[in-house]
Amino acid sequence: MPIFKANQLVKIGTKIFLAAGVPLEEAVLVSEFLVKANLVGHDSHGIMRVTQYVREIEEGILKPGAKIEIVKESNSLVVINGNWNFGQVIAKKAMEKAIEKARGSAVSVACAFNCNHVGRLADYTLMASKNDMIGMAMVNAPRSVAPFGGKERMLSTDPISFAFPTNMEFPFFIDIATSVVAEGKIRVMLHKGEKIPLGWIIDKDGNPSSNPEDYYDGGAILPLGGDDAGHKGFGLGLAIEVLCGVLAGAGCAYMETKRGNGVFFEVIDVNKFMPVEEFKNEVTDLLKAIKSSKPRPGFKEVIIPGEPEYLTERLRLKEGIQIPERTWEEIKRIAEKFGLDEKSLLEDI
Repeated sequence: MPIFKANQLVKIGTKIFLAAGVPLEEAVLVSEFLVKANLVGHDSHGIMRVTQYVREIEEGILKPGAKIEIVKESNSLVVINGNWNFGQVIAKKAMEKAIEKARGSAVSVACAFNCNHVGRLADYTLMASKNDMIGMAMVNAPRSVAPFGGKERMLSTDPISFAFPTNMEFPFFIDIATSVVAEGKIRVMLHKGEKIPLGWIIDKDGNPSSNPEDYYDGGAILPLGGDDAGHKGFGLGLAIEVLCGVLAGAGCAYMETKRGNGVFFEVIDVNKFMPVEEFKNEVTDLLKAIKSSKPRPGFKEVIIPGEPEYLTERLRLKEGIQIPERTWEEIKRIAEKFGLDEKSLLEDI
């Protein structure tokens, strides 16, 4: 597998987006968001998405440079029509507005519709925690997940993220799908030519499968908890569908017309409730206490959410980011459509 430094992948992504007609500022911003996902170990939301986004530009689904409109606004609320620009551009704007409003109102909500794939949710909740605020984020998308007990796709993976300010060495955040796995993880395994664990998906007939191809041939992802406790992920997914699909006005996953992400962000200004340093100290004490608890047999230690990404980023900044051969071939193929051969793609990076 080819190995790249993060800044090299950003330049490669930017070159391709510029060739596809994307404004420079957006090309750089989106490439940086994608490569950040690679850096922290979430390749499913990384540079592999360049090919998807370019295809969506060509199909008129994604509209670079489209004006982002605020359609409803108050002291604590903003609702955004993204007009099908890049999801990262829209979601960054939404979180910036939510942070700004939380400073005045203690709690704020930002919603967005007509929004393409926003990428990794933690990128946005961490924007809040870096401002000494609590960030919450969730999105829905077209259907990919079967309801508990069902075999048809009816829900999306409906991810949710939280981030909290602390004094820990690493950022403390949660970023999870309410399905067993995110669709992109299946795509990564497909690109690597590997089987997936049983319990991730069912095939089109409702049978468990370890073949990632079966998902793309009419199968479905299972809700978080799988066959034993999938009612929990199913319930969470339904709640997110209501907030992102109904309340945000983006449409629900089951709808034939559904596309893109419906966005629901909430921000809490900690300082309006208690001194920020007091909050950070108490959360840090909580995490350190849990971190020091004794591991059960088969485990080396208790890992805090956010810690694996921190460690992976340190490693990949040092050793580089491996890109699966199939992913690299697809990136080169899409670049060639714009006259960028491998030599020009790698030039001056």
